[in-house]
Amino acid sequence: MERPQTALTPEKRERPVKQTHPPKAANVSCDEPAADGFASYTDDSDIAERESRWNYALVGSGLGVWDHNYRLDKKYYSQTWKSIRGMAPDEEADGDYEAWLQLVHPDDRDFVINAIERQNAGDPDYHVFQYRERHKDGHWVWIECRGAPVEWDENGAAQRVVGTDTDITARKETEEMLAQLSRRLDLALQISDIGVFEADIDHGTVEWDDRLIAIYGLKDADRFSAANAWLSTVHPDDRDRVNETVESNVNNETGFHQEFRIIRGDGAERIIRARSAFFVDGNGCRKLIGANWDVTEEVALRNELQRAKDLAEARNRELEAAKESIEHLAFHDYLTGLPNRRYLDKMLEELSAHCREEGLALAILHIDLDRFKQINDTLGHRAGDYMLKHAARVLRDSIRGTDFVARIGGDEFVVLCIVDTPSKKIATVAERIIRELRKPIKYEGHDCRFGASIGIAIDSGPKLDEKQLLLNADIALYRAKGSGRNRHEFFSNAARRTILTAKRLADEILIGLERNEFVPFYQPQFDARTLDIAGIETLARWQHPEHGLLAPDRFLDIAEDLDVVSTIDALILEQAIADRKAWIREGFTIPRISVNVSGRRLSDPQLGKKLRSLKIEPGTVSFELLESISLDDCDEAVTANLKKLKKLGIDIEVDDFGTGHASIVSLLRLSPKTLKIDRELIRHLPQSAEQRKLVRSIIEIGRSLNILVTAEGVETADHVRILQELGCDMLQGYALARPMSGLQFPAFIRGESWRQPEGEARALQKDLRHSVGRPISKTASG
Repeated sequence: MERPQTALTPEKRERPVKQTHPPKAANVSCDEPAADGFASYTDDSDIAERESRWNYALVGSGLGVWDHNYRLDKKYYSQTWKSIRGMAPDEEADGDYEAWLQLVHPDDRDFVINAIERQNAGDPDYHVFQYRERHKDGHWVWIECRGAPVEWDENGAAQRVVGTDTDITARKETEEMLAQLSRRLDLALQISDIGVFEADIDHGTVEWDDRLIAIYGLKDADRFSAANAWLSTVHPDDRDRVNETVESNVNNETGFHQEFRIIRGDGAERIIRARSAFFVDGNGCRKLIGANWDVTEEVALRNELQRAKDLAEARNRELEAAKESIEHLAFHDYLTGLPNRRYLDKMLEELSAHCREEGLALAILHIDLDRFKQINDTLGHRAGDYMLKHAARVLRDSIRGTDFVARIGGDEFVVLCIVDTPSKKIATVAERIIRELRKPIKYEGHDCRFGASIGIAIDSGPKLDEKQLLLNADIALYRAKGSGRNRHEFFSNAARRTILTAKRLADEILIGLERNEFVPFYQPQFDARTLDIAGIETLARWQHPEHGLLAPDRFLDIAEDLDVVSTIDALILEQAIADRKAWIREGFTIPRISVNVSGRRLSDPQLGKKLRSLKIEPGTVSFELLESISLDDCDEAVTANLKKLKKLGIDIEVDDFGTGHASIVSLLRLSPKTLKIDRELIRHLPQSAEQRKLVRSIIEIGRSLNILVTAEGVETADHVRILQELGCDMLQGYALARPMSGLQFPAFIRGESWRQPEGEARALQKDLRHSVGRPISKTASG
């Protein structure tokens, strides 16, 4: 919209004439447009045709025409001009300049006033200007106004200004959107510190933006010269690769993506990531546009993360390996590599479930190595470990691939087999194992031999109980070892009953120890010449709450298995010392008491300390070495304890001489106080002259070595007489006195019944008929 002439002030301007179309005169018409774009008047027909043509053209172009004729004081606005502003075609525009200015956007108003004034003055810079005007429905419309004066007065002032208005709202919105995108892109590039370049391949020019120049540190370079220095900034080690990549992509008209190092203008080494894309612009020129950004920190972080990842993966592998190792160690024996007890329990459960489901039989072979302890004790633990490894190899080689073998501790192994015809096949496997294990093994020049006892238990059916089956195999093993070793035995209910009885007895022994049910019984020893009491042998008895008084033959074997014989010996010794002191207080002098000592107790490194705590009077106690102790090959611990006994004033007696383990050499080395002739050599003295010669020889050996000789098993008056004649020092047996409790002993001494051996012998016959049974060891009786 045009403003009135500049020569007129706003106060002097006339109001525009409201007119929707220029008046048509019958005598005038519009000729062809003149050079300035306006028509001259010709005849009426041409004017009508040309007017129609121009009207169509203007309407089709979307141009709103306006015409301000200040000389005639007329203003014209086309229908398109009105439509742009939301006016109806027949609606008149009042042409009020001030009212119209109120429709102009407040931010554009001053600019519009100035622009109209400059346009009316014919300023070419203002032939076209843009502004915002309020649409009739309230929104803002961007208008591009084009106009110029077409008539002037004699003073050069514009008398008529004609122009067009165009609705450029959509274009402005697009421009604004593009501007926003451009701003966002520029902001994004700025924030991310990305530099951009554009290369014109056909013209050989490259333009860099300021950020790209800053990234490379090219201080004195401009936007066009920076590219010339680009290749020289690339790290020498990367230069050929980068240049080849760029040239290849330019030749192939493709983009590229790469990373390379540069040496900045300040000498710093940085890592650049570059991306580019190839395109052809609107003029057909081939171009390459790309972006570079500094990724030094990113690459360093990436490398660090990669190192951390590699380290984590390595540690994970180590953890996995450690986990596998731990799991293997948890389920395998470290020495033999065989599965252990934990693995056995797992497999036993799985195989039992499988047998129950499939109706198969499960066999368990419980294997215990025979004579392994002797190898371990004589050649050392390294030899024992070697034997265990050998046994593991034999077991692996002797079973099927589907069978399972485990070492469950010490020298014990277990084999699990699934079978369909149980006994025969399993017996064959057991025999093969025993046969292979009995073969000699070379170890450091020694021929080592050991064997195996095997207990076998088999069960099948839906009620198969794997825990009971394992227990049954253990029971069968116990029976195999008790039957002579190096053999296999199948489980039976009879064996089970025997084991349960032994188990019950073992439990009762342990309870009996807690309740002090083990008590000493005493059998006097007499001077063979005077029949005075020279000492007493202390014997162990078990005062069982249900079965009464039990001799050692009823409990000794089980006690040895429980390793409590030493405990029983210690209890008996303490009670015997206490009883002797009590007898002395009553006026009965007992010169010496002898007590049995087991091999295990004699090997106890704490034995000396325990005996010192009893404060034993020297010469009043002697230890009777049982026949199970081999005096010829005593180990260091036994030898050391024997020396300690002598220092404590405790005498040594050798039991069962003539049938036990003692030899003349051991007597010389041990120098015991007394040796006892075994009852088997005494029994037939009255009938056998040879026996009498042998006993006389033993007595003479003792006398020559200054060792007292005691004969045990003296059961008749003839025994007493013959032994007196042979020069025996002491006598012990039923002919003179039976074992008795500590409470009975004082009355026995007062009665001196042993001095009438014939009467004692008659009493002996009655006692033998009611005896608890003949003892099987020296702890049983004299």
